[in-house]
Formats: sequence, structure tokens, C-alpha cells
Amino acid sequence: MDGTSGRVSAAAAVAAGRPVLVNSFGQWRGAARDLLAHKVEPHSVQWVSSKDDADLFSNPVACVDEEEEPAGAGKAGDAPPDAATSTVRISRELMEMLQTAACCRVPNRWAFLYLVLWRWGRGEKDVISAADEDGARLHSMVKAVHREEHDMHAYIRFRERREDAGPPRFVAWFEPSHDVLPQVARHFASRMGRVTWMIATPDASVMWDGANLHTTGPLMRGPEEIDDAGEALWLTYYRSIFNPARLNADLLHSHIPSRFWKNLPEGSIVPEMVTQAAAGARRVGQTKSVGQRTGTAIPISASKAQPQRDAPTSLDQCRRCDLWTNATQAVGGAGPRRARIMLVGEQPGDQEDLAGEPFVGPAGKLLDRAMADAELDRSKVYLTNAVKHFKWEPRGRRRLHKTPAQREVEACSYWLERELKQVAPGVIVAMGSTALKAVTGDSHATLKDAIERPFMHEGRWVVAVYHPSYVLRVPGEDAKAQAFAAMVAGFRQAVALLAAAPAD
Repeated sequence: MDGTSGRVSAAAAVAAGRPVLVNSFGQWRGAARDLLAHKVEPHSVQWVSSKDDADLFSNPVACVDEEEEPAGAGKAGDAPPDAATSTVRISRELMEMLQTAACCRVPNRWAFLYLVLWRWGRGEKDVISAADEDGARLHSMVKAVHREEHDMHAYIRFRERREDAGPPRFVAWFEPSHDVLPQVARHFASRMGRVTWMIATPDASVMWDGANLHTTGPLMRGPEEIDDAGEALWLTYYRSIFNPARLNADLLHSHIPSRFWKNLPEGSIVPEMVTQAAAGARRVGQTKSVGQRTGTAIPISASKAQPQRDAPTSLDQCRRCDLWTNATQAVGGAGPRRARIMLVGEQPGDQEDLAGEPFVGPAGKLLDRAMADAELDRSKVYLTNAVKHFKWEPRGRRRLHKTPAQREVEACSYWLERELKQVAPGVIVAMGSTALKAVTGDSHATLKDAIERPFMHEGRWVVAVYHPSYVLRVPGEDAKAQAFAAMVAGFRQAVALLAAAPAD
């Protein structure tokens, strides 16, 4: 043990039955060399990346970075390594693959890399072949890291700060899937000269002062903290060059994965322009603002002005109200087609609109927690919304939720009734007042009169609870806790009432 650092070698830690804590490739490399020198087999080592990963009865041992490790013989208390096996010579190719794969955020990455190194040391050179099972996984990790580096080079958008704000002059936000920030920072440092900049991520930040890179912890919470006065000009230019007649939405989605859209400046307006293209702008090759004409409004309802048409056969064809014009896509329900419990929300949110699936955003995560507390299995529940298109209004670079009007709820009742007929649930959980009005067909139904008071409607039990988004935005921690508890209680009521629901 090192008396100054309080750390022991990796081999000594394993001998004592303690996990090995590593947070970088340098730490892992030093620990792996020590373990190989002592012939410690891979299955004997528990690798952890934080103290929370260790089991309840063991404290992990932090390993010194290889660069920081004192030269000389082993530390006191270490068993002397076998001179014949203390050094494993590896090829440059394997070293580069190990160093790259170490950036891949996958479970048990350190244990897997040690397994590769162990096999190589045993003479199994095919461990780096893509035809080998472990080699294939190693190649896959390397490929994932290189892809993330490429994506970060392509999709980082630097925003310019005011000159009087001081350095850094340019700031960018990115949410990488793998630990590629250091190498990406070096890439931009070699290309941006002496201008100062910063790249912020949820886990770390890197700054360039014109001569040196400086890495620190997270300094921002998201792109909304960046104020760019020139962004409005860019969005105006982007709108003006957009040609809906040449739009290929499938190609656009394949080239730009949806996770990058939210951090791109143009990401806030692309969904609207794509929708307008599908709505008819493609025929004239113009954006909405070009050739727009004014006229006299005629006071007549849309339903009376249009001829009778057959009902749409799919959600993508639905034109029963105008919400489809500004939505990326319709979002249908998800879950077993004969589920005994159906959860009905209000409408898809921003992330649901992009993903095409219900309850995948922040409200969906809170819903998962509430269902877990109520012991309600999501995989056995049918999830849907009263309104199938995202209604929103622009707020800067964000699309903010806007409550659907009653006429929009009524227009979408066609799809909800169809789902109720197909799924035939015994219990319906209406989340929020909009869902309650849609389920009952009563525009005067209120949540305060129905919450904690289950009732029968058309042969089914109806349970009213708060919508997850209400729980997220209600002010005050006590109020949040009470609203969340009410949700859980409502879900438990639904489970209890299921036994009383009519059988299929």
C-alpha cells in the first residue's frame, strides 16, 4: 500500500476480495499490467467505475493512473511479479483498439478489455479478428466510438457570444453517447486557430484559450443557456433556402439521427417545414411565406365546407383537424392489443412527436416510476393519447406544449373509439382533464370531481389521475410529492378494479 495515497495495487485488491476502481484508460492499463504480472484471471476481477457500482460489503480500490504511478519495484504488501510473465507485448494495432474501445460506454467495458488482453497474452492472436466472438465485439466498440467522433465533428454547432462577454468567444453544447470529448476537442483545437471556444456536455467541459486545452466538470445544463444574437438571422436564411419540392424526409432522418435535432438551431423549425411540405408546399416548391395571399374570411365551418369523405384508414392520412399541419407525425397507441388496462393521456409531446411513440419523454419517465410504485407492469398496459398530433407554439428554439381545443379532442375521438373497440379494456385510466373529457365524451367533465372516485362508463371502470406532465410542472416539492402519490394511488385503484371489470 502507498502510505501517501492510501491505494493498493490491483492484484492486491483482488487478493483481498475488493473491486478495482478505474475511471480512465490510463488507470485501467496500469491495473491490467499489474494483474497480468500476477496471473490474475479475468473472472477473478470485479471492475467498477464508481463506488456505487460495488456490492454492499466491499469497498473498491482506486488505481493510480499509469502516468502517475511511481517507478521502481512493487509497493509494500504486493506479491513480487513473475519476471517471465510480468510483461505482455502487444501490437500497436491492439493498443490502439483497446484505447479507442475504452471510450465506448457499454456495461463491463473494463472487464471485457482485460479479457481481450488476457487472451492475447495467452497467445490467442485471433482475439482482434472480427471473426472471433470477442474480436467482433471489440471491433463493434471501436466502430461505435469512431462513429460518435464523426457525429460530434458533424453536428456540433458553435454559437457566437457577444464580444464584450469575454472568452470563450464561441460555445457549443453536445450530448455524446461515448467518452469522445478529449479527442474531439483536439480536432477542433487544430482547426480553429487562436479563437477561444468551449464545448460543454452533461458530464464534462473543455475550453480552448487559443493555445491550450483545459478540461473541467460540467458548466452548463443545456443549449438554452447559450445566447446567440445571430441565430435568428441564420434561421431566416435557412427558411429562405428550404425547397420543399426537393425534400426527402426518409433521407433526412437517415442522415441526421433524431437525437441530434434538439441541439441544432434549425431543429426547432425543420419539423414544421417538413409538415408543410407534406401538406402541399411540395407542389409549388415554395415555403409558406412565399406567394402568400390575403383574402376575405368566410364564416362557415370546415365540416360544412368540405364534401363527405370516407374515414381515414390510418393515422398518417388523418385530416380531421388542423393539428397535423404542424406536427412531425401522428403518434398512435402502444401496448398489447387485448390489454385489460388502458392509460389515456392528453397528446404527444415534443420527444414523442419526433420518435413517433407515446410517453418516451420526461413525462414518460415519471409515468414509469409511478407505474413501478403501483406494481403496474407497463408491458401489459395499452398507452395512448386523446389527441394524436402534437399541438405546440414556438418559444425561441423550443416547441412548447399547447392544450388541445375541444373541437380537436372531438375530431380525434374517432381514433380513441377505434382503440377502445379493438383493445376492449376493462379499466381506463384517464390522465388529466383532456383525457377525461375524451373518454367520457363530456366536455364539462372536471378532474377534481372524478379524481379518487372511480366510476362506470359504458360497461368499463374509469379512474381519473393527474397527468405526469402536471406532476413535473406543479410548483413546490410537497405539491409534487402529493400529486405523484395521487397518481400511484389511482394506478393501484385500477389494478384493484380490474378484477371487477367485465371479462372479454
